[in-house]
Amino acid sequence: MSDAREQAKSSTKITVYAALIGNVLVALTKIGAAVWTGSSAMTSEAVHSVVDTSNEGLLLYGYRRADRPANEAHPLGHGRELYFWSFIVALLIFALGSGVSFYQGVMHVLRPRPIDDPVVSYVVLGLSFIFEGVSWLIAWRRVRADGRKFGYYNAFVRSKDPPAFMVLLEDSAALIGIVIAAAATVAAVMFNQPAWDGVGSVLIGILLGITSIALARESKSLLIGEPADPELARSVVDLARRSPGVLRANGLLTVQLSPTEIVAALSIEFADDKRADEIEQLVVAIEHDIRKHHPEVAAIFIKPQTHTRYRHVRAERLGMSHRE
Repeated sequence: MSDAREQAKSSTKITVYAALIGNVLVALTKIGAAVWTGSSAMTSEAVHSVVDTSNEGLLLYGYRRADRPANEAHPLGHGRELYFWSFIVALLIFALGSGVSFYQGVMHVLRPRPIDDPVVSYVVLGLSFIFEGVSWLIAWRRVRADGRKFGYYNAFVRSKDPPAFMVLLEDSAALIGIVIAAAATVAAVMFNQPAWDGVGSVLIGILLGITSIALARESKSLLIGEPADPELARSVVDLARRSPGVLRANGLLTVQLSPTEIVAALSIEFADDKRADEIEQLVVAIEHDIRKHHPEVAAIFIKPQTHTRYRHVRAERLGMSHRE
């Protein structure tokens, strides 16, 4: 694995560890405040932080599982385990974070209960905002380069490393949730309407639901197989096209196995005067050149094929896909 890949992976892990530490501190303070004040919004925030803490633990577990080497049962390695656990995290945010918060809020609206000692809530929410803010800043620094280059939404969609943006979105939702909880607490106390506390909890549940849907959508897309970055694909085709003995690089199929691993299948038309042993040597040379420039290509399969045959097979495959 190249230094750049190791550095990116280490940076993402640091982001997850920072989020884990921050969420543990936040969860403990929120749980204490929820028990002390009886606030529905604070209870929802406590549940939110507990879910986030377990999520970071699952992401780190996913990294450990994904690092296992290839074997006979999994010849391309276990990289997609990280995408599986990322999808589980998104489901947990929806089922536990969003579901519990929404239910808690509805029940509190139907049966309002005054907040005891709201000052405790303000202090805890302020400390939580600081803890979450530090974690958010670390996560933002991890993704800001891609965000500035492609725009943050496009960078999120293009990303092959879901934990990086997952932590950023979780922390963003947490900061917004803290603001909602604080506003709901102020409204409940100022207007002497405890139902506002429940409204805040419902809004936090909706916020977590939206966040979980966005994360689940992207994790699912990676789990079932996304192509590699288009720039990498173009580079691989160009490398093959410039190789001696190659008449044409017909096309390339890529699948992202993990944030740092890609499998590629390349169709190449070789010169007609090349014998089988010469083509074999050319294939080895092309594979070596591609891995030299793109070490993230964990496996590459090169198929000698005329351009006419390639177009025919591709048309058949696309036609079958459309019929399905």
